[in-house]
Amino acid sequence: MASLLKQSVKLALVQLACTADKAHNLSRARTKVLEAAKRGAKIVVLPECFNSPYGTKYFPQYAETLLPSPPTEAQSPTFHVLSKLAKEANAYIVGGSIPEVVEEEGAKDGKDGKTWYNTNLTFAPSGELLATHRKVHLFDIDIPGKIKFKESDVLSPGNKITMVDLPEYGKIAIAICYDIRFPELATIAARKGAFLLLYPGAFNMTTGALHWELQARARAMDNQVFVGLCSPSRDMQADYNAWGHSMIVDPNAEIMEELDEKEGIVVRELKAGRIEEVRKGIPLYTQRRFDVYPDVSEGGRFKE
Repeated sequence: MASLLKQSVKLALVQLACTADKAHNLSRARTKVLEAAKRGAKIVVLPECFNSPYGTKYFPQYAETLLPSPPTEAQSPTFHVLSKLAKEANAYIVGGSIPEVVEEEGAKDGKDGKTWYNTNLTFAPSGELLATHRKVHLFDIDIPGKIKFKESDVLSPGNKITMVDLPEYGKIAIAICYDIRFPELATIAARKGAFLLLYPGAFNMTTGALHWELQARARAMDNQVFVGLCSPSRDMQADYNAWGHSMIVDPNAEIMEELDEKEGIVVRELKAGRIEEVRKGIPLYTQRRFDVYPDVSEGGRFKE
C-alpha cells in the first residue's frame, strides 16, 4: 500500500509573539518563517490571528479584504507578505489565520453590508494561493468564574472542510482552533487521505490547561495521522492570554515536541511510512463497522 505521506518532510510551527502592531507582526512572522526554512522546514505554520491581537473588538479593525482574489496590497498586505514569503522560504506556508472582511450590500449576518470571518490562507512555494479556510465552529463559551467569549458577536462561520494537496508530500487538512473540538472534521479529512491535520489556534489559560494537549493527541489517536497545533506565544499584558504550547503529535498520539509558553519554533521530521506502521499495529481502518454506524466521510453534505 502506498504511503499517505509520499516522502518524509520537516514541519515547523512558529509560536509567534503577536502584538497590536500589524506591520511588526508581519515582519516578525517573516523572520521566524525564514528561520524555520533554514532549519529545513518545507511546511511552515503560523498561529491563529498572527497579524493582530485576538479579540472581537479587534477583528473589524484588523480585517483585510481577500476577495476577489488576488486582492491588492492595499486590500490585504498580509496576503502579499505571505505569498512573497512562501517564495523566499521555498516552503508551503500555512498562514495561521487573519480577520477577513467581505463587503457587499446586505451581506448575510453582517452589519452595514460587512461580514467578518476568521480565515486561513495557505500558499505554495511558488507564491500561489492554494486554499482558504474560514473557521467553521465559532468560539462561543461561558465557563462561570473563568472565561466568557463569543466570536459570533462579530464573526460569521465558514462552511467547508479544507484539504490541500501538496504534490510532493500528499494531502493535509487545515482547521482553526475551536474546530478541533469537533472530531467529525478530522475524521472526514483523515478518511479522505490526509496525512496531517493542522490547527492554528489560540486556546486560553483555562481551556488550554484542560484540553489543548488532550485534543491534539485525541485527534491523532482517533485518526492515526500526524497533528500540529500552532499557538501564539503568551502575553500576560494582552487582553487575551494564549496558552502557547505548540506541539507536533505523531500517528500513535505521542508528542514529538512541544514548546512552552514563550515565542519559539518547533521543527520535526514527519517520517514517510510511520502512519502505515501505526495502522498495521492497531488496524482501525479495517475494523470500522459501517454496518453499525454511518461513515461520516460519505454523503452529499461533504464539501471540500
